[in-house]
This record gives sequence, structure tokens and C-alpha cells, in this order.
Amino acid sequence: MPVPARRIVSLIPSITETLFAIGAGDRVVGCTIYCTEPPEGVATKTRIGGEKNPKLELIRELGADLVIANVEENVREHVETLRAWGIRVHVTYPRTVAEGIRLVGELGELLEAGSAARELEAALRARHDEVRAAAAGRRPRRVFCPIWRKPYMTINADTYIHDMLAVSGGLNVFGAAAKRYPEITLDEVAAANAEVILLPDEPYRFRHVHQADFAPYPELPAVRDGRVHLVDGKLLSWYGPRIAEALRLLPPLISEGAPTAPSETSPGSGIAPAKPALGMEP
Repeated sequence: MPVPARRIVSLIPSITETLFAIGAGDRVVGCTIYCTEPPEGVATKTRIGGEKNPKLELIRELGADLVIANVEENVREHVETLRAWGIRVHVTYPRTVAEGIRLVGELGELLEAGSAARELEAALRARHDEVRAAAAGRRPRRVFCPIWRKPYMTINADTYIHDMLAVSGGLNVFGAAAKRYPEITLDEVAAANAEVILLPDEPYRFRHVHQADFAPYPELPAVRDGRVHLVDGKLLSWYGPRIAEALRLLPPLISEGAPTAPSETSPGSGIAPAKPALGMEP
């Protein structure tokens, strides 16, 4: 059994937040420039660059004995370099909310921070089950959730965001798209009859001014009913403890007022197993 890591570098903002939540924050010696939570915890940590361009030599100079990365957010060649230097790298890839919750327990075991991690995992799982049960009796709302503008881009069913929408009572209108992050037009959004539009502040920083993009479509249900919402992007894409806040705030935005549906038509997540985007394995 390897010795539990004492000098950790996190390459993922939500992982950094998770490490602090399970009591391992004091072992974090470095994190990315995008790691903002918890503010008081990350304030004293060495910044090692971004997810795609970390300063590998700095990570080595920090004496890291564990780097935590993600298949989609980080670069395979960087992981291979760190491993070649003898630095252990743990690669994560949660693709559903349930997997994001399970990751909390897995990190607890990896770091021997089991008690706090198990308690957090259990609380998140209970909330997850509660929200899914509440959504089961309602017709899912048709949701458009872009991740970029110029061009507009969104997500298909093979993404964590898609599953968060599904758990929260939404039906991703571009879930069947062939590409994970398809480019789309607003005419296609109108044709998809979106009932709710969620504009996150990351990765693209959507703001109030961007709501005007949808003004030419007054008959689009989301526009007609005033359901074009600006949201904290962390709720949609961060896993770990952030899931609790997401499952408190997103379901009312998506499902409030949705008509009851027969139980036999209650939707599942629609997620199909995905291949790692960068070919990395944990």
C-alpha cells in the first residue's frame, strides 16, 4: 500500500474544493490559478499555472508526491511527464452526478481521510436521491445550456453537465448531438423549443447583455415565459461538495411549475458510457 500523500498538487478547481471539504486541505501545496474555493484555503497555496499549461518544473520543485488530474481538463503528455519523473498522478473522470459524488469517497480512501469523506458522500447521495425522486413525477423541461458564444456551443448526452440537467429535471435539447460539444445556431435553439435557457458564467462568461441574443425569438417558450436564467457555472460542472448547492438551486430553475407526468414516462439520465477524451486512465 502506498503511503498517503502529504504534498498534493490539484489541477482541477472542484477537486481542490473537495480536498478542503474532506479535511485534506493542509496537504495541498499547489493548485491552478483557477482554483478559487475555498477562498481562505487557496489564498496561501502556490499557483502552478492553468489546467492546460501547468508549470511542471514548479510541481516537481514543490516536492509533490501526488498530483490529481482529470481526463478532459488536463493534458495527457503532462501526466506522462510527471509520471516519468516518479510523481504519482491520480486521474479522475466523473461523467455523471452519481460518479461525482462517489469520487468524494474515493478521494477519502486514497488520502486516508475516510471519515469526513464518507459523511460528505452520504449527505450528497441522500440529496441526489431526493432530487431524482422529486423529478420522477414531472415531465422534464426542455433545457438549452450553452457553454460558449461566437459560435454558440453546447453539450450532448456524454457530459457531466447533461446529467446534472437530467437529475435536476431537465431534458437537454441537444443531448442527441453527435459531438460532445456541438456548435449550434440560435435558430436551432428555437426549433428545439427550449423551455428553459441557462446561461452559465463559465467557461464562457455569460452576462445580462447576452440575454438579448434571444430577443428575436419571442415565441420561444423560454423567452415567452421569462425563463432565461443567468447561473453560476460551478453548479453545472463542478463535482464534489458543490453538488449540494447545485441540487438545491438548479431544480427550482428548471422544474418549477412543470406539469406532472405519468410515472411510466419518468426519464432516466440517458447517459451512455464514454471513452476518455485524452486516452488517460486513472
